[in-house]
Amino acid sequence: MVTNFEELVALCDEELQHREYESNYYVRITAQWNALREWLKSKEISEFSEAIGKQYCDEIFGTHLMPKRAPAHFREKLRAVRMLISYQRNGDFEFRCPSVEYTFHGEIGLAALRYLDYCRDELMLAEKTIENKRVYLYNFCRFMNGKGMKYEDLSIEKTECFFSSMNYSLASRHNAARTIKLFLQFVYDEGTSSKDCSVFILPDNYKKDCKLPTTYEEDEIRELIASVERASPIGKRDYLILLLATEYGWRAKDITRFSFDDIDWDKNVIHFVQHKTDVSVEFPLLATVGNAIIDYLKHARPATDAPEIIVSMENVNKGKPLSSPTIHSVVTKYMKRAGIKNWQNKKHGPHAMRHSLATNLLKKNVAMPVISTVMGHQRTATTGYYISVDYDKLKQCALPMPVLRSPFYSKEGRYGKI
Repeated sequence: MVTNFEELVALCDEELQHREYESNYYVRITAQWNALREWLKSKEISEFSEAIGKQYCDEIFGTHLMPKRAPAHFREKLRAVRMLISYQRNGDFEFRCPSVEYTFHGEIGLAALRYLDYCRDELMLAEKTIENKRVYLYNFCRFMNGKGMKYEDLSIEKTECFFSSMNYSLASRHNAARTIKLFLQFVYDEGTSSKDCSVFILPDNYKKDCKLPTTYEEDEIRELIASVERASPIGKRDYLILLLATEYGWRAKDITRFSFDDIDWDKNVIHFVQHKTDVSVEFPLLATVGNAIIDYLKHARPATDAPEIIVSMENVNKGKPLSSPTIHSVVTKYMKRAGIKNWQNKKHGPHAMRHSLATNLLKKNVAMPVISTVMGHQRTATTGYYISVDYDKLKQCALPMPVLRSPFYSKEGRYGKI
């Protein structure tokens, strides 16, 4: 771990330049590092650590956490320091600045940490799933500790009070309730709680598909693709990522796992097993995609033995597979650059591209079983989720109003004949 401040800044400066950030952004970030340098000199400190970085933020900015709806200039200042902290810790810039520190306190907090370890080590849950559980349990533990409550104090009224205080969406409440219910079962099974308090978490009637998917029109997708500057290596990589997301509707994880073994050049097909569903899928190797792959491999891909086709171009992680958040960042980057209308208020990641592909295929009267195959769905009923946004098809399903023959409707009341 690099602890010398000047050495750390030099590494981060090199990384900034390699990522080809806009020159104005580069100048503003390095200016914040210069301000931090002067503060360190005033304190006669030459070594940098996460604790020192947080101390600087608390003293100069008033906090080391990102407030909600913070102005852009404040976010940038905090981001500059967080770049140093995350690069020192992980060799990479973190995806976003944290707004909360999930620190668990007390007996309930320790039990929550044991449960998270159980989820990781015994249940082998994905790290993303564990992180989501961590957030829900943090909020629940904070509520319990804030009220001075123990497990035995829980009741239906108390758990409902917790959910009301969090102002969760329907989906978040459903997921939080499931996490907390399983946690309470865990502490009862291990003997930490003398009674099974999971019974106080009431079931709900949440349906996963109750919300309409976010979609974009074909013209907007074309504008998104056209906004990529394909002369640079990063542009060639991003262009390929966008094609895989928009032409095939691949999930972010499948894009990051896309490997050389998945392509049959002789038959012009791509085939692989989906990460999420473990279902084998096959796609035609479109000319646009094939040419983008070749262009990227010949002129942009770093030299590496990695089996994945699309790899990182950042100095520290050069040649390593990308992460799913990076795919989301790429789509977001070109949403902004293309000037897609109202994109900030809509879902704007690779999954929105997946929804858009399915919906636009429906508009072209492509059969549902075909769309199910393209999406890699195991059941056609899953694809039916997208019918809810095809308004033209829904209009065709409308039934005429039946003739009202009941004498009740032919009566004349005070407002005249109905």
